[in-house]
This record gives sequence, C-alpha cells and structure tokens, in this order.
Amino acid sequence: MTRELKHPQHQKECQMKTKPQSDKQVISTLCDAQYDFIPHKLRKLLSENIHPDALCRYFHPIGDVKTDLLYDKVYIPLHLALPDFERRDIICVAGIDDDGISWVGTAGYFIGTFVQAFMKIPPTGQIAHIRFHEFYKFKAGKIIEIQAVWDIPSLMMQAGVWPMGPSLGYEWLAPAPATQDGINISQQGKTGTDKNKKIVLDMLTAMSKHPKYGGAEIMQLEKFWHPKFCWYGPSGIGSSRGISGFRNYHQIPFLKAMPDRGQHPEDTNHHFFAEGQYVAVTGWPNMSQTLTGDGWLGIAPTNQKINLRSLDFWRIENQKIRENWVMIDLLDIWSQLGVDVLSRMRQLAIPRTYPSQIPSGIDANVR
Repeated sequence: MTRELKHPQHQKECQMKTKPQSDKQVISTLCDAQYDFIPHKLRKLLSENIHPDALCRYFHPIGDVKTDLLYDKVYIPLHLALPDFERRDIICVAGIDDDGISWVGTAGYFIGTFVQAFMKIPPTGQIAHIRFHEFYKFKAGKIIEIQAVWDIPSLMMQAGVWPMGPSLGYEWLAPAPATQDGINISQQGKTGTDKNKKIVLDMLTAMSKHPKYGGAEIMQLEKFWHPKFCWYGPSGIGSSRGISGFRNYHQIPFLKAMPDRGQHPEDTNHHFFAEGQYVAVTGWPNMSQTLTGDGWLGIAPTNQKINLRSLDFWRIENQKIRENWVMIDLLDIWSQLGVDVLSRMRQLAIPRTYPSQIPSGIDANVR
C-alpha cells in the first residue's frame, strides 16, 4: 500500500481550519454548562479552559476581571438575581483573524426569573433577559482573552427604570438568524467564508468615506445591504429594518454626532474572522471618534473623543448583508463623558427598592 504524502503548506492550511473548530467545542462545552447551570461544573470548566493570566474584559462597570475571580464577579451575581437562569446562544462563529489568531464569537441571551436586584436594578419577579455578545481569543487550546458586553440597559428598561433618553430604533428581543443556523453553521455554506468576509470589509471601507469624502451615495449601501436587511442594535439605540430605517434611526444621528468616524485608526484595534455566511468582529475599542454636532443619545456635544467597544456579527445571503447584530458598551461611553447611568437609575429605583425612603412631603428639619 502507498501512503499519500501531504505538502507542508496543505497540512498547515488544514490545521488552520480545524483549530477554530476545536476551540469552538471548548466554548460549546462552557455554554452547555450555563444552559443547565451546574455551579461546580461551570467553575471547574472555567478553571480548566481559561489561562491563569488571561485578560478577561467585561462591560462597564465590571471592567477587567482576574481569571480566578471570574466566577465570583460575573456568574454569582447573575445567579443570585436570576436563580433559574439559563444561557441561550443564537450564534457561535469560529475563525482565524488576520494575525493568525483563533477566535470564537457568541451571541445570545441569559433568561430567568428576575427575583433579586442585579447591579441594584430592582427585580420584577417576572421573566427577564440579558442579551450578550462574547468573544474568546485562543492560544494552544486555552482562552487567553475574553471580550464581553451584556445589554444592561435592556434590563433597566424591563424593570422600568431606564434613566436616559428614548431609543430612536425599536426595542425588542432581537431574534436568532432567520436561517436558524447560527450555532450549527452548515459545511456547505463554509465554502464562501473568505468572500463573505471581504463583503463586510468592503462595506466598512465604503462607509468610512462618508461624510468626509462625499455624500451618502459614496457608501454604496444598496450594493452591500439586502433591501430587507435587519439591523439589531443594543438597547438605547434599538433595531431597524432596511436602508431607510438604518439611516434614519441609527446612522444619520450617529454621523451627525461623530462625523470623524473611522479617522482615528491609531486608537483602535480590530479582529475580523468568519465562518461560512457569518462574519464577526471585535475590538477593545474598535471605534474612536469625537462627540460634536448634534450630540448623541440625548448627550450634548462635548467635543470629547470617545472610544467604543462594538462586538458585531453579520449574516451574508446571496452576496449581501441580510442581518447585522451589534452590541455596544453604552454604559462605558456615558462613563467616559462623566455620566453615571447606574447612579441615575438608582434614583428612579428608590420608590421600588426602598419604599421607606420616599419623601412624605413634610420635612421636620425645615422650619
């Protein structure tokens, strides 16, 4: 019998393709442990799969967390607030970025009965959800970095204590992919991975030309976006449908407030990767721009540069973007501008959380 000899370059390419799938299995196991939530099992898996010196970066106000404190800082408070919680993933994408680094990106929800305060957000006693986008960077089979944003503003809205302005877009539970294949991406669809990634990169390049180099037409939106595309933004911005919805409820206000979008690459970093018809990007931060113009999200223009952490997924259909899931750490943006959203929320929550502190209207100390 003769044995087929594989070229070293072919072997390397095979390893590059199989490694992300192996890392994806690690994340799948972690996610499964959060679906049924067995505390000791999750704690053990976190210890086994995350490097002791990993950089664990979470949304404001949690911030960076040491690996050995991750379970206590992140999952215990969630479990106390939603003791019957379960994790439901709707997207899981694995791939290699331009630096040859393996990444796995996930999107989904934590769902449970909200019975105890979370970050002092008052409980409702009813079912509640917290949307998340989480990205994991791997090296030698171990997680060496986590970038995670949870949609905390959504939980405030569900509790009726959102202290900031109303969303321009529609607030709802952003759905799973229309094709229902965000977790088990078909092998057939994986043949177009590189082409789909290029579609997204070309779209972002075209978008960055407006408004500095021309009007809205320079973005060629019709070329890249499906006429029925859905844009699923974070709570505080909301979702929209089609080019007119996207422009009116997100992009135009965004660019009026920060027209220098994409002009400060030295302050940002990007990690793009793709699997089949899905493309993902993360960066901490991956946008940097100056708040001017009309202001944004009810924030007056400050002429201050802000950094944005945006963790995104796109689904490509027939060479056009049909769906786009976007998660931005909005609480961190407000914090950079000196606005403590959680403190404002606590003032709204006082009547529910501490009824005895409601003023009677008569102050005995005032004569």
